[in-house]
Amino acid sequence: MSDTVAASDLGRAAYCPRQLYYARQGDDYEPPVEVLERRNLAFRYPELRTARDDALEALPLAVPPEEYRQNLDSLAAGNRWDRLVDPPERNALLHGKDCRGIAHKLLAGGEAAPPAPVLVSGGVPPPQGVWEPQSVRAVALAKALAWEREREIPRALVEYPAVGVVRSVRLTTRKTARYRELLRTVRNLDGPPPRIGDDAKCDSCDYRAECGVKTRSLRSLLGR
Repeated sequence: MSDTVAASDLGRAAYCPRQLYYARQGDDYEPPVEVLERRNLAFRYPELRTARDDALEALPLAVPPEEYRQNLDSLAAGNRWDRLVDPPERNALLHGKDCRGIAHKLLAGGEAAPPAPVLVSGGVPPPQGVWEPQSVRAVALAKALAWEREREIPRALVEYPAVGVVRSVRLTTRKTARYRELLRTVRNLDGPPPRIGDDAKCDSCDYRAECGVKTRSLRSLLGR
C-alpha cells in the first residue's frame, strides 16, 4: 500500500497543488480546532434537533438556530436519518488500491443499497452540490471502500454538521476522471508547482507568505 495517496492530499491538490506542496514541507495535516468542534456536531443530531436557541447559539453553527432545526427536521424526514445518527462504523480507515483515507461515518448497506462512506466537513456547502476538494475526497473514499468490499460503491456523502445538511456525491465519469488526474498530480509532486493566480483562493490560504503570491485588489484588476 506504499504507493497509495491520502484522500486529504487529493483534496488539497484540487484546491491548489502548491498549497499541498507547502503543507507537506511543514508536515501540516492536523485540522484546526474549530473544524474538529464542528465535526463533533455530526454525532449529536437527535439532541440538537430539540435543543433550545440559547444552547444552539453556544455552538459553532453556521446558520441561526431555527434554520438549523429545520435542516435537521428535513434530514430526519429522509431515509438516511437512522444510519446517519447511528452509523455502524466511525472514523473508519479505508485502504484502496490507489488511495487511503478516513470515512468519518460508514453507513451500512444491504442488498438494495450498498454501503456509503461519509466525509464530515467543518465548513459550509455551496448553494448546490459540494466543493471540488470535498468531492474528490468523497470519490477517493468510495473507491477505497469499493476495493475493500469488492463491490461497486456508486456514491459517497459529504456532511456539513454546522449547517445540518448532507449532500450526495455520485461517482460520475467526470468526477472519476478528475480523481485520476489528481492522483497523477499528487504522485508526481516533487517540487513547488506553478502558482495558480486565483486571488480568492490565495487570500484565504495559510501559505501566502511561503508561496510569495501577490494578490491584487479589485481596484488594480479594474485598471484603476
